[in-house]
Amino acid sequence: MQTESSRPQVETRSISVIGQRLRVAIRPGNGTCTPLLLMNGFGVNLEVLKWFVNALDPAIEVIRFDVPGTGGSPAPLIPYRFSKHAWLVTKMLDQLGYRQVDTLGVSWGGALAQQFAFQYPRRCRRLILVSTGTGALMVPGRPWALAQMATPLRYMDPAHMEDNAAALYGGKVRTHPELAHEFARTIRSGGLQGYFFQMLGGVGWTSVPLLPLLRQPTLIMHGDDDPLVPLINAKIMHRLIRHSKLYIFHDGHLGLGTSALELAQVVEKFLTAPVSSAKASV
Repeated sequence: MQTESSRPQVETRSISVIGQRLRVAIRPGNGTCTPLLLMNGFGVNLEVLKWFVNALDPAIEVIRFDVPGTGGSPAPLIPYRFSKHAWLVTKMLDQLGYRQVDTLGVSWGGALAQQFAFQYPRRCRRLILVSTGTGALMVPGRPWALAQMATPLRYMDPAHMEDNAAALYGGKVRTHPELAHEFARTIRSGGLQGYFFQMLGGVGWTSVPLLPLLRQPTLIMHGDDDPLVPLINAKIMHRLIRHSKLYIFHDGHLGLGTSALELAQVVEKFLTAPVSSAKASV
């Protein structure tokens, strides 16, 4: 098990990409693996992925960033559609010196990862989708959980987050409230404008017609207790993506953090496995 001192040091800095300031964090690897680009959830800063990053093999170089309007990246002047976000990601990768990456997207970031993989297939070697769906054409979550997504209060008031985390995110936070406390402490709001711009950018978007066209080997990981994005959505994506595998874990929407050790092992196995065209559940 890695100790704090033995982990590779993460470099966090702000860069300007085509006039948009982005906060990025890079954990170096040993140069033997394709770098892994992480795309985060709705309204969430890059720090919330630290548990998953710490659980990953230190040989893997990991790139994280705050999308415009979250964490340390200021909101744009107008809302960006997913296609514009994907274009901005390619410009960021160009500036950082990456020609090709493996891509993991969770929740809202999973939608962006789908768009990125379709729009720029040569930049994305393999695709990992976690706790996400197909956008406008998906099976919706529980009404109360979806209503909570309409307001950034949970990111601006840690006490509110802790009080409502179990019903909102499900999984291990139902029985381990300390996990919700730690998650709430890690969140840094990017402000109201950024939150609503990110929401508006996804209105009407769906990946349903895109998924059968994806070329990348794809791993879909989803919790069996996710109030926001029901498990059926992962099964639908598995049917639509030709070269896909489905892994179901016993947790909720925050599983990438609360089940980090388990999911990191699944991801590492997928990234190093030979390419197979066969569908599978793992």
